[in-house]
Amino acid sequence: MTGGQRNRIRILVTGSEGQIGRAFCRVAEKLENIEIIPVNHRSFDVTDPSAIEAKLADVLPHYVLNGAGFNQVDAADAHPGKALAINADGPMNLAKACNDLSIPIIHISSDYVFDGHYASGYTELDEPAPLGAFGESKLRGEEHVRAYQPKHIILRISWVFSESGVNYLTKMLDKAREYKTINAVDDRRGCPTAAHDVARVILAIIQQLEEGADHWGTYHYSGAEITTRYRFTEAIIAAAGQYEELAVRKIRPVAGAEEEGAERPTSSVLTCKKILNTFGIRQRPWRVDLQRLIREIYGEDGSKVPQPTVETKAEELGS
Repeated sequence: MTGGQRNRIRILVTGSEGQIGRAFCRVAEKLENIEIIPVNHRSFDVTDPSAIEAKLADVLPHYVLNGAGFNQVDAADAHPGKALAINADGPMNLAKACNDLSIPIIHISSDYVFDGHYASGYTELDEPAPLGAFGESKLRGEEHVRAYQPKHIILRISWVFSESGVNYLTKMLDKAREYKTINAVDDRRGCPTAAHDVARVILAIIQQLEEGADHWGTYHYSGAEITTRYRFTEAIIAAAGQYEELAVRKIRPVAGAEEEGAERPTSSVLTCKKILNTFGIRQRPWRVDLQRLIREIYGEDGSKVPQPTVETKAEELGS
């Protein structure tokens, strides 16, 4: 057990305005036994070791959830130094400070640590081989967490979507409202994963750690059902079309090679047997989560008017 039975579990959440951080705070704040300490890039600089040490010493959380990240893949190639500072040096600083104060760290990582050549899916034992600056920075962050804080959970996730911020779901809805034809890549496979589902998984892990589980290490999690970006786009448009008359009339399948920007993995499929066998956590169908999020965006009766996506700072997007 990490700290015995506690009336309230205090969790400091970095990147609290990103997809994972925001979803985790929304889910956890409803629980009486959880106290959330949310911080973002304006109030908490993960690249500043002294600031991290001071904050952790002040609030003494029982866990740190690191949801901060520079998560714009193309921008990472253009600004590799900034990506490394936030995705690699940041986790190192956090892990060192957490180790000094005996605070376990839960670190969010990505399928981009792999090159995407295994169509059957990646296990936690497969050798990472990132394709570009973003994946390399995420891999280095993982390595630092392992090196500096043995009591860690590294959670690799893929194709994260949510109702807010800049992510594939909100970007496709914006395009569908503006264009009659939109392109969607049909030769990249993965499992979409709702941010609030990741929050559920993290809370389930923390609860078991509180009950005495000692299963530190690296785990994979994603939504259930492998699909392509094209098929995911079809599902998004079909769900939103129940509430709004969209401009789009055709979704054109394209090859990933036609897209501009950084190279991306062909397969983002993560196998999730380890997290099931260790923590009993089962994958939830992403289609169910997609329908729930669409209802949240439009309202149960369709009366909400969705707003165009607002660009967010890269380090606040979450994984």
